[in-house]
Amino acid sequence: MERNVRNEASKGQAPVLFLAKCLLFSYILTGGLLMLLALGLYRLNLSAGVVSAGIIIIYTVSSFLAGFMAGKKIGNRKFLWGLLMGTAYFVVLAIISLLVNHSVKEVASSFATVYVICAGSGMLGGMIG
Repeated sequence: MERNVRNEASKGQAPVLFLAKCLLFSYILTGGLLMLLALGLYRLNLSAGVVSAGIIIIYTVSSFLAGFMAGKKIGNRKFLWGLLMGTAYFVVLAIISLLVNHSVKEVASSFATVYVICAGSGMLGGMIG
């Protein structure tokens, strides 16, 4: 009986640790896929357009999977949890970009586009999950 009470009490709360694990998984996946893209760039002399498309695909897939995993686990209002995961993915990505580039000018032009891609794919992943 005590176990049922705990399960019902925890249903209304967001499992923060699980969401952090989803985000960590998405960044590990991003790192691996970016390494494969870098290897392809080195070996195959890929053009700048192909590399840019590859980066967008990697962001989309990683955000989608984070939203999918969160939506699958949470169960209710999946699109909001997917949107949260996509937004969190973007925020960490933006902070890292700002730290690496040391300038807002160089990365500000693509912030809106990357946010829409990350948040949208995370939300779609949450809805499907």
